Amino acid sequence: MSPRTLKLAPTPAGERLREQLQALKLTRLEGIIDHVAQECAREKLGYLDFLERLLAVELEERRSRKVEMLLRFAALPYKKPLESFDFDVQPSVDRRRVRDLSTLRFLEHGDNLLIVGPPGTGKTMLSIGLALKACEAGRRVLFTTADDLVSALGRAFPENRLEEKLKTYTTPTLLIIDEIGYLPLDKLQSNLLFQVVAKRYERGSLIVTSNKGFSDWGEIFAGDPVIASAMLDRLLHHSHVLHIRGESYRLKEKRQAGLFTHSLPLPKGGAPPE
Repeated sequence: MSPRTLKLAPTPAGERLREQLQALKLTRLEGIIDHVAQECAREKLGYLDFLERLLAVELEERRSRKVEMLLRFAALPYKKPLESFDFDVQPSVDRRRVRDLSTLRFLEHGDNLLIVGPPGTGKTMLSIGLALKACEAGRRVLFTTADDLVSALGRAFPENRLEEKLKTYTTPTLLIIDEIGYLPLDKLQSNLLFQVVAKRYERGSLIVTSNKGFSDWGEIFAGDPVIASAMLDRLLHHSHVLHIRGESYRLKEKRQAGLFTHSLPLPKGGAPPE
């Protein structure tokens, strides 16, 4: 008997095979087993090749479902692959470093990535591109803005749900905190954000984006240089830092279209030194 004969024909054997596939939750194979059997027969392949091809289809289907689930959990604001980042527009971004980060070795070591630069220069896009790589590799990722994170924890705090809510941000393999520095944080918010960073320290990786140089972080955290220093101490201990010194993508397009002729200044303090 050759693989060509392994069809889900309306026979007792075909029905039993259909039931077995359903019992094993291999329903994807039910629809393609005829096609794979005919392929193998045409190529004069044996039973092991036939089984290998069937299982390869099932494994790819499961991987796709897992990636889809991980992408839903990640809550990315949009999905742009890392390959679409325009390094020619932002030449200050080192292609080799980004390529190395895309291998996800930094996740293996629990390292952090801090991306610092003016608004609109691609910080969020880089973080999302790396998040997509991580999801495709089967890693659990969560994206949030700093404002959304402290708002969620701030609501949980008076309801005695803080520890439970903190787990949302401490369990993913990679947590992305976007836009630190766009809005100042009060004392409670600063402490809540610090708890997330402290709990993830040397346990899980963070990607943090900020429009503020590190010397200005005291202004972000309720004007408290102590908590800013403690935060940076943990973030920078095992870290990679990308400094972007270019112009906003959106503003550059408008300037090139003649809508205005000047660039916006860098935020106070500019990008931190290398």
